[in-house]
Amino acid sequence: MPDFTHRPGATAQAPFFPVSQRELAIETEDGVRLPATLFTGEGPSPAVLVSAAAAVEQRFYRAFANDLVEQGARAVLTYDYRGVGAAAKTAEAKRYRMKDWGVRDLPAALATLEREGGKGPVVGIGHSFGGVALGLCGVADRFERYCLVASLNGYFRRTSEPLTVFARMNVAGLAAGRLFGYIPASIGLGTALAGPIFRDWASWCRTPDFFFSDPAVPESNRFADVRLPLLSIGITDDPWGTREAVAALIRYFPNADIEDLWLTPEEAGDAIGHMGFFRREMQDTLWPVAKAFLLEGKSGRQGLENRQML
Repeated sequence: MPDFTHRPGATAQAPFFPVSQRELAIETEDGVRLPATLFTGEGPSPAVLVSAAAAVEQRFYRAFANDLVEQGARAVLTYDYRGVGAAAKTAEAKRYRMKDWGVRDLPAALATLEREGGKGPVVGIGHSFGGVALGLCGVADRFERYCLVASLNGYFRRTSEPLTVFARMNVAGLAAGRLFGYIPASIGLGTALAGPIFRDWASWCRTPDFFFSDPAVPESNRFADVRLPLLSIGITDDPWGTREAVAALIRYFPNADIEDLWLTPEEAGDAIGHMGFFRREMQDTLWPVAKAFLLEGKSGRQGLENRQML
């Protein structure tokens, strides 16, 4: 039975659902096995697929996934893309491409959540590339709605620190890839990443159209097929996801119903940046905005207003 006692982030009226979790292996249609974690509870709200940022492992989203289930999601699935972390150093990683995160990995993760997470609606949230992946996946119609957090067109000149971004990716990053065959975490762009995936990422970030003009990514045409309610959450102190960079992505969702919401460090009570939204410290300040949209279908602004009234 749910526990109605108070805890941080819960109101006296809202139940607190206990969480169970188990580790899974997702198999993609091309035979790649992806580590995943399924969080389940007794709540009545939709199941949630959490798709990560580039070079970020699923463990980064564990606290957020737990909180979603505690607040009523019947299930949440987190997963690693191919070629991330320890998988970056395998022989198989030499054939991976970055577009496969959206084209192959997200659909396989969604199918797993639909199979293992119980019957009912499914919603999604994507951090940075996890929002981009929605446009590539070809299965967007299986979501009820989708939240994009700090998702952007990654062209380096749209960032607030273009010289730093260019140098880190195209000097330090590409040199490390040639030396090691993968990009180590020490480069400062996240966890270890397979070399071919990183080369795709660096190439796209040198191009104003990102991958939308890359003939190797014909799946970019699928963005026009997305007809969902989307909540795009931008962060005003994000050096990558500037207003220009976010706008240059969401314009490729011409048929979606998009709410473009921007959150500030003042609303968070601390700096946020590109990664900060999913830190545990944001449980009572920023997470309610996404949770209201995902679990209740409310607008992001309603979630922000409700949070401010608590």
